[in-house]
Amino acid sequence: MTVLRCALVQLRTPTGQAEALAQAEPLVREAAAQGATLIATPEASNILQRSRQDLFAAVRPAEEDEAVRGLADLAKTLKVWLLIGSALVKRPDGQLANRSMLIGPDGETAATYDKIHMFDVDLPTGERHRESALYTPGEAAVVAETPWGTIGLTICYDIRFPHLYRALAKAGAEVITVPAAFTRPTGEAHWEVLLRARAIETGAFVLAPAQGGVHADGRGTWGRSTVVNPWGEVIAKLDHDEPGVLIADLDLDEVAKARAAIPALANDRAFTPPHTTS
Repeated sequence: MTVLRCALVQLRTPTGQAEALAQAEPLVREAAAQGATLIATPEASNILQRSRQDLFAAVRPAEEDEAVRGLADLAKTLKVWLLIGSALVKRPDGQLANRSMLIGPDGETAATYDKIHMFDVDLPTGERHRESALYTPGEAAVVAETPWGTIGLTICYDIRFPHLYRALAKAGAEVITVPAAFTRPTGEAHWEVLLRARAIETGAFVLAPAQGGVHADGRGTWGRSTVVNPWGEVIAKLDHDEPGVLIADLDLDEVAKARAAIPALANDRAFTPPHTTS
């Protein structure tokens, strides 16, 4: 039996990188002290800033970002694998990326994934989001090899696109991460059911560390960081939106058992898409 002790760090990230690191560091240390060897933080762990002008002024390349550098150093100090769920960083072309970064216990970046799906929506509450106006979307799905198995990387709004998760599972992912900053209306309505659906469809563990509460820039996020097993059962959850640590022990043998019981990945078949006729 292969058991992985993981920790999800729930944050309420502020509008600056130094302050973000100051909030995250003690929670990461707490997670490591509880024996977690894989620790995951939410989307936008380094900065949350609604003002486009202020965000562009504050964002740095990953290697120059104070929060990213500090968290990578912390992974090395604590000898843990640390998923920076995402950092908002500047690309070499000057555009921004929403980037998930898996840091190894040597402090080096083992894998990165740029969020593919952009959240462009006008909500009934009056909230308006245009991620595509800020970030250049990624173009490639990413899996990473670890001592425990293969991890698939996704970010927040990706959860609504099941074909991405199926591709990750077919590439061998046994654990799929969904760091998020879900809005409160959509979080309350859809967060848990989508996480459970993706776990059931892929027969994989789903780890979803979240932002939570009312942030310094005025936005509200749902929280409720959640771990789902390959059978679609919620095995650990924070029932609030406050910063905190969620610990879960994953029996990775459950992946093979779930996929043998429901061999949907193996039974998949290509088909001709539907088309309209005149």
